[in-house]
This record gives sequence, C-alpha cells and structure tokens, in this order.
Amino acid sequence: MDGGGGGGEGGRAWSPPEKALHEARLKAKAKRRLRRTSSRDAAAREVLPEGAQPGPDPSSPPPPGKGHDRRSRAGKGRGLPKKGGAGGKGVWGAPGVVYAYQEPDARDPNYDEAAQGDTVYATVEPELEEEDLKKNVQPMVLEYFEHGDPLEVVELLRGLNLGGHKAAVPSLAVALSLEGKASHRELTSRLLSDLVGKLLSAEDVAAAFDGMLQDLPDLILDTPEAPQMLGQFIARAVADHALPLDFLERYKGRVDCEHARAALDRAAVLLRIKRDVNRLDNVWGVGGGQRPVRHLIKELSSAVFPNLQMNLLLQEYLLSGDMSEAEHCLRQLEVPHFHHELIYEAVVMVLESSGETAVAMMMKLLKVLWETGLVTLDQMNRGFQRVYGELGDISLDVPLAHSILERLVDLCFEEGVITKQLRDACPARGRKRFVSEGDGGQIKQ
Repeated sequence: MDGGGGGGEGGRAWSPPEKALHEARLKAKAKRRLRRTSSRDAAAREVLPEGAQPGPDPSSPPPPGKGHDRRSRAGKGRGLPKKGGAGGKGVWGAPGVVYAYQEPDARDPNYDEAAQGDTVYATVEPELEEEDLKKNVQPMVLEYFEHGDPLEVVELLRGLNLGGHKAAVPSLAVALSLEGKASHRELTSRLLSDLVGKLLSAEDVAAAFDGMLQDLPDLILDTPEAPQMLGQFIARAVADHALPLDFLERYKGRVDCEHARAALDRAAVLLRIKRDVNRLDNVWGVGGGQRPVRHLIKELSSAVFPNLQMNLLLQEYLLSGDMSEAEHCLRQLEVPHFHHELIYEAVVMVLESSGETAVAMMMKLLKVLWETGLVTLDQMNRGFQRVYGELGDISLDVPLAHSILERLVDLCFEEGVITKQLRDACPARGRKRFVSEGDGGQIKQ
C-alpha cells in the first residue's frame, strides 16, 4: 500500500475523502507513539557536549530518600518549602513554637466526657419567622380573650424564640382586639402591661405602636374608629408604664398622616389631666373581673336603675347649667359600662325638648365628656346607635325628631365628638325634597 501516492488496495485509486482519513489516522498513530516515548529516552538520544552530564528530568519520580522534598517538580516557583515549612495541614508547625493551653471543645470527636466532668446539653429553639410567629401567637391571644389570664400567655411566649420579632406580639394583639369587643381591648391593655418587664421592654412596645401608627391607613379600612381606639391604647399604655413617658413627645412636629395625628391627639387629651390618668383603667368602659368587690357591688347597685339616675343627672344639668357638677356626679356613679345610657338619655331629651337651648347645652356636655375621656368611643357610638334604632317609635311622639336629630348629629361631628361613620349612619340623612317651584324653594318637612 502506498501511503503517499494515489494507489490503494488492489490497485484501486483513493478518493480525496478516503485519502484525508488515511492521513489523519497516520498522524494520530505517530502522536501516540511519540507520547509513549519517555523523556529520558529522548534525552539519551540527544548529542551532549564532551564531558557534560545529563540533568535530571523534572517529570521523573524523586530518587529514594528524597520523598519529602516539597520543591515544585514542574520547575516553577522559587524552590522553597510551602509556607516556610510550618503551618500546613496535619503538621506540628515551625520548630520552636510553643502553643498555649486550650480548653477542650465539647464538639470535638475526641472529647472525653468522663475526663472532663458533667456535660450540659442545651436545646436551642430556632428563631421564628414572621409567618410562623403569627400562626403561633394568634391562637394564644384569641384563647386569652376567653380565659383572661395574662400569666398563661407570658409562659407560652417564653417557649418561643421571638428573636427580633418581639414588637410583632403587641401589634398582633392590638389588631385582633380592634376587631373585637371593648372587653377584648381591656384585656389587651392588661396583657401589654404584664408583658413589659417579663418578656418585652417598653421600647419593644413603642416600636409596635410606631408600626401601627404607620399602618393606620390600612387599619381604618376594616375598623373606621381605629385612630381613636389606637389613641386610647397609647394613653392607657403610658399610664400603665408599658410605653415610655416621652412617647408622645417624639412625634411633635413630625406627623404628616392625618389618621396618626388624630390618634396622638386623642392620647394627648386623655393624658393631659392627671385625674384622667388615674382613671384610665376605665378607658374602655369595662371594669373587668379583677376589680375590688366593693367596686363591683357599687356598680351592681347602680346598674339596677341606670336610666333613672342618668335622667335625673341630665335634668339637674339643664336646670342649673353646672357642667362640673354633672361631670362629678357621673364619676361618682363609677359605671363606665353604662355611659351609653347617658348618651341615649341626652339625645332623647334633646329630641323631646323645644327650642335651641337644650341642643346647645347638651352639645357642650357631650363635648366635655368626650374630651376628658370620661365617655369612651364605644359608649358614645352605642348611645347614638340606640337612638337610631328607636327613631321610628320616637317620631310617633315627636314628629320633627328626624330633623332635630340630624342637626344634633351635624353639630357633634363638627365638634369632633362623633366619627364620620356614625354621622353617615343617621337614618335621617337623605335627599331633601322641595314642595314645588311655586313655593319659593321651601323644604318640605
């Protein structure tokens, strides 16, 4: 076979592809033969000058007795040992180095428990994520609304690794109470007071209220009265030393949101007078089950005829005009959960009266009771809602009850006594109908 010519096996001429393939095979075979040839054989075939000795091959294995030579066999580097001959993995280090005594590590596989004494094993709970915290804390708070024992909640929270999410506990409790009843808000205020010093600090609670003030635009979507309620929570927490005393001072001149401003103003009003601070345990209009027995007996005796006592108080106020005496009498009754009866009787008395005197006097009384915090938001709403529900029966005796009530509600809203939602719920608010064009645009009564 002629590898360089054009002849092939049997005298057949090679085609160009076959010839190229054959040449490629020959080249690959020559390369494999060249790689199998050792470098020592190649050096032996070289012609050395006379008297010269062949040098060692860098790729050849070291001679016996020199297996610990750390110099590079590839001919690179300075030929020095790695790291100066010390500090490598599994070595003792440089000569002359003295190591200090090290305490044995309990996690070392060679640690001898019998030689080192008793070993204490600690269980480390992982820090809860935000979603996991909500799943664990929310059932605790809802169950607390049933049994009312804050110490049980404290013990349950101790078993959780809250980590940096401690402020989420007050936020979640307050958010749940806003959707509940006044008794739930009273229990939440007590829980915040009991958590401070045991599990939370006052700054943790402050961080929680900072977040809730920022979230007020979202909270009012579900709870329209959230600004007023949050203000009452802040005032109660400051009075219970669950919040720093300078909490309100931190926001002076720095509030842009109107809802947050309304909440802080409500808290400032409740904390303005010292006597109100001493009575902030009734800020939610409920006394609770932990009050002394003598207070409960007095409330029970006053609850027998609450409407009669409230009616007499209002009649005396309309005759004398002494607002401080009316406020003093209401405080002496100590029935904050029946203050809605006072609101109901006051509105009905205005509807049944004739003239603007009763409207103006009752308006002033309601404003003072609201600004001093003696009547809470829940009691104010409940009193007006009772009148709304019975307005049909009242109109049978007072035909102009709808228009009088509408005027009173507008005045209360302008003075900030009631909320916009309560004003819009007034049944008399509708489109006014005119008699006819020929009547001069008179409003039909």
